[in-house]
Amino acid sequence: MDDRRNTYVSPLEGRYASREMRELFSDQRKFSTWRRLWVALAETQKALGLDISDEQLRQMAAHLDDIDYDLAAEYEKKLRHDVMAHIHAFGDAAPAARAIIHLGATSQFVNCNTDMIQMREGLEILRGQLVNIIDALGKFAGKYRDLPCLAFTHFQPAQLTTVGKRAALWCREFVMDLRDLEFRLECLEFRGVKGTTGTQASFLALFDGDHDKVLELERMVAKKMGFEKIATITGQTYSRKIDAAVAQVLAGLGASVHKFCNDIRLLAHRKELEEPFESTQVGSSAMAYKRNPMRCERATALARFLMDVAQSPLHTAAEQWFERTLDDSANKRLAMTEAFLSADAALLIVLNVAQGLVVYPAVIEASVAAELPFMATENILMAGVKAGGDRQDLHERIRRHSQAAGEQVKTYGKANDLIERLKGDRAFAKVNIDALLDPQTFIGRAPEQVDEFLAAEIAPIRKKHKALLGAKSELKV
Repeated sequence: MDDRRNTYVSPLEGRYASREMRELFSDQRKFSTWRRLWVALAETQKALGLDISDEQLRQMAAHLDDIDYDLAAEYEKKLRHDVMAHIHAFGDAAPAARAIIHLGATSQFVNCNTDMIQMREGLEILRGQLVNIIDALGKFAGKYRDLPCLAFTHFQPAQLTTVGKRAALWCREFVMDLRDLEFRLECLEFRGVKGTTGTQASFLALFDGDHDKVLELERMVAKKMGFEKIATITGQTYSRKIDAAVAQVLAGLGASVHKFCNDIRLLAHRKELEEPFESTQVGSSAMAYKRNPMRCERATALARFLMDVAQSPLHTAAEQWFERTLDDSANKRLAMTEAFLSADAALLIVLNVAQGLVVYPAVIEASVAAELPFMATENILMAGVKAGGDRQDLHERIRRHSQAAGEQVKTYGKANDLIERLKGDRAFAKVNIDALLDPQTFIGRAPEQVDEFLAAEIAPIRKKHKALLGAKSELKV
């Protein structure tokens, strides 16, 4: 029997997160990156004059990915130190290089720099998902730019907006997330080659007090690992405020996901709009007719978890003592990884939903027609005054008719008959009431606002990230 069935496996791994994100935060990616960092350090040390042979480098380079995890586990059980365990395991695989692996470095040379590499790649994965969500919602907004629908304040019918305008509001929040994410990507910097407490003392000793060589060592290693920016100053670790800042970007994604999916759930209740529903999908084990918004419900559940777990790195950053304490390690392993995996899982659902939204125009039109008489009263009042009526008298008549019509709707469950009541009132005989009931006259500049939004904000994103467009999201469950 598969042992995974007898032990706990995070749902983020088994059900929700993408293979790409799961592989990024896997043991294999982590420890093979450690080995690549050790090789980059040794190669650069040799290039700058330290006594490191080609054979030592060859043996190291030959064993970047074939990690003996059982052996490393044995070493860690004995040494109680994960980095030392993997140094010994690497040394066993590349015996000629044993003496120079990790030369001058502290554990955080591999830990912190690997964290930076993983966060960079994780943000890049999320950027691709965001770009495609923005593209999908932008297309949807453009398609329904001028379809009138009820707008709500306090979840009470207010005036009209359009389906496209509402979608543009959802889209705009994801655009804001993309900007935050790209800013954080631009700010990421290599922790560098700093030594035990960040002073680079060990490397200065290796290079006989040559400060320029120490700086060149750091620059060259960073470049090998794909970084131009290097932290100018650190303790033993990079500042944990960086984790906190990245986590807040992920929490912001969670908020946008939650808002979008809650709105879809509410609209599904009104039968105006739905998430995709497959032909063989079961909505309820008991009620066969149901079409539950399960995708959006799952996304809001993941988003809540994401917003909560993303607070933990703030506490970790605040808790650090002087140059470093170890109470960050276990928390980071959980909080940062789970934050990236849950953000990934939530965005995959949103992309799937955004690319398959179903609109029911007839239901939307019926909803508008039921509320429009109340919304039209101000226009009817103004038209009545223009036709020679007394404003105060007309206002009182509309008030009485509105209350009577509202009673028919709320008390007796009948249709809204306000328009019929006003048409039957001789005070409004000169007013063409039907001409004042066109929903298109109540949506203001909503269609034009959608066009302006698509041109000003979505078109540049599509152009900049053209290579990322075209992704699809197929959910596992």
